[in-house]
Amino acid sequence: MSEAFSYLHPETISRLSRLDLIARLVVEGFITGLHRSPYHGFSVEFSEHRPYMPGDPLRDLDWKAYAKSDRLYVKQYEEETNLKAYLLLDVSGSMDFAAGAPLSKFRYAVSLAAALSYLMLKQRDAVGLLLYHHQTEAYVPPRSVQSHLQVLLKTIDQARPHNETSMAPAFHDLAERIRRRGLVIVLSDLLDAPDQVLEGLRHFRHLRHEVIVFHLLDPRERDLAFRDQTRFYDLEAPDQTLTTQPWHIQHEYRALMDELIQTYRLGCAEAGIDYALLDTATPFDVALSRYLAQRKKMG
Repeated sequence: MSEAFSYLHPETISRLSRLDLIARLVVEGFITGLHRSPYHGFSVEFSEHRPYMPGDPLRDLDWKAYAKSDRLYVKQYEEETNLKAYLLLDVSGSMDFAAGAPLSKFRYAVSLAAALSYLMLKQRDAVGLLLYHHQTEAYVPPRSVQSHLQVLLKTIDQARPHNETSMAPAFHDLAERIRRRGLVIVLSDLLDAPDQVLEGLRHFRHLRHEVIVFHLLDPRERDLAFRDQTRFYDLEAPDQTLTTQPWHIQHEYRALMDELIQTYRLGCAEAGIDYALLDTATPFDVALSRYLAQRKKMG
């Protein structure tokens, strides 16, 4: 395995702490030569500066920047991109679980969100971010400039899993905020009432947004593969505990988990939503490939 490819694997990422480095290494391990659009100047809002070069239009000179620095700078305009994408990151308490994989669900989701942000901005797509648990915790509007990556990564890096889950209010809130058709990417364990979650997801589809749901589960969370007597804690209600021999409840637990997964899989399919079940030991290229397929579909 090449060194670059190794960064697609959660066990390698678990040894890194810098989110900007994780984002770059995961993406560079996945794909090179990403498209960078050369088009500028189609938007009213400028986004970055560069030094003035002979022949540049004088109307694009930023005189305020000149007054501050005594140097000539030209405004570069933020491109009207084909895509506005919104990353919806679950920061509820249940995302803190880790048992059968190198990364917790939250750390896996954070690494994936960082990599997707890096990849989309490399493609000159506009990226926004929503952090939620039982309500919206933070919202970063989408932008397509490279400097926006640090804003996204800082917001993601400061997030910590806490509180109970109630996804639908945050979904409805965001659906009412965004007007232009875009791509909504959900990163969550979906441990919430499926009917309410699916209703929130259908709200995006009703407004003609494309939606990808990355359903993140720890391997042991799926099969309850614990051998000895175990005490289980509810991460969203720590005073709720259960001490048992796992094999006593394993069959019923697996049936309920399979039913939950199937409910989401069928509900998403009926709504035209791309659903991807990932356990937290899955290499990141599986998720990135899913994103690129949807991105290509949107044109």
